Amino acid sequence: MSLDWIYYAISWILLLWHQAWDAIGVPDGAVLGTNWAWILAIIFLVVTVRVILFPVFVKQIKSQRAMQALQPQVKALQEKHKGDRETLQKEMMELYRKEKANPLMGCLPMFLQIPVFLGLFHVLRRLNPDKPLDKKTLYGWTVDQFDSASVAKLFTAPIAGKFGSSAEELARLGADGTTVKIMAGILVLVMMGTTYLTSRQMILKTGWAEDPQQRMIQRLMLYGIPASLLISGAIFPIGVIIYWVTNNMFTLAQQQWVLRKFPPPPNVTKSGTTTTSARGAAQPAKSGGLFGRGKTTPPAATKPAAPKVAGPKPGAKPTNPKKGQSASPKKSRPAKRQG
Repeated sequence: MSLDWIYYAISWILLLWHQAWDAIGVPDGAVLGTNWAWILAIIFLVVTVRVILFPVFVKQIKSQRAMQALQPQVKALQEKHKGDRETLQKEMMELYRKEKANPLMGCLPMFLQIPVFLGLFHVLRRLNPDKPLDKKTLYGWTVDQFDSASVAKLFTAPIAGKFGSSAEELARLGADGTTVKIMAGILVLVMMGTTYLTSRQMILKTGWAEDPQQRMIQRLMLYGIPASLLISGAIFPIGVIIYWVTNNMFTLAQQQWVLRKFPPPPNVTKSGTTTTSARGAAQPAKSGGLFGRGKTTPPAATKPAAPKVAGPKPGAKPTNPKKGQSASPKKSRPAKRQG
């Protein structure tokens, strides 16, 4: 299947933002060794994509909350069908279908961004000042736009260059190999770190899943993907790494905001298990609002306990507690005078 429609869409958004920054007055030439109009165009390509995918991200959070609410039932099924993996999987799929929870929804936003990533990778990889004119005008580019992007740099490192660029590729881009490797290496490390932080932030807020398949996906996202970037990052153009890092930073901020709007279920701890501790029961519950935001309901007031009255000791003479209140004080008689 042809992916030209993706390349056209990515090129259109990228060029639109570049024209916008150029119209605002951002210089197209290099300032501090950086062509800011093109760098900002890549950054706002991320913003555009994330705004479009925001409803999907909200559905992802809702699905994760639904999965968390089902954790007690999932754990009960695991105990019931321990040793019978086939029956356990059938029962869990039936539970997910009945409660309308989708375990794969958590990965949907990432999957939807893969075409964007591949499209930008293809567009930036093509940047080469020596290409013939008919190749420069593909996907809606003009010759001037293509030539401008081909020499665009980030701190003197071309956005089309990569850590693994050959000497021939660097010569075509007019770049220094050491500078490209240093800049690309720093960006790859930042890309790995921010990728890890985005997954860690989500897991700390939602907890580890009880479902073995869900837990495996969580471990893959937390450790596997960042580790794989150490190798695959060598073939990514610097412009693509800028896109990835910006996307991660956007995700960190967006997750922090959305997770406040969709707090985890009150009966689920960070480890994904239920809790019935007295401390948890005493916490005020949130109520109202589509996103779980509203006034907190204070715990019900309890009547103070009546003071305990000690009973009389064995053998003691009974006393009337109201004696001093009801009886009038006796008049004192004058003492007899001894004559």
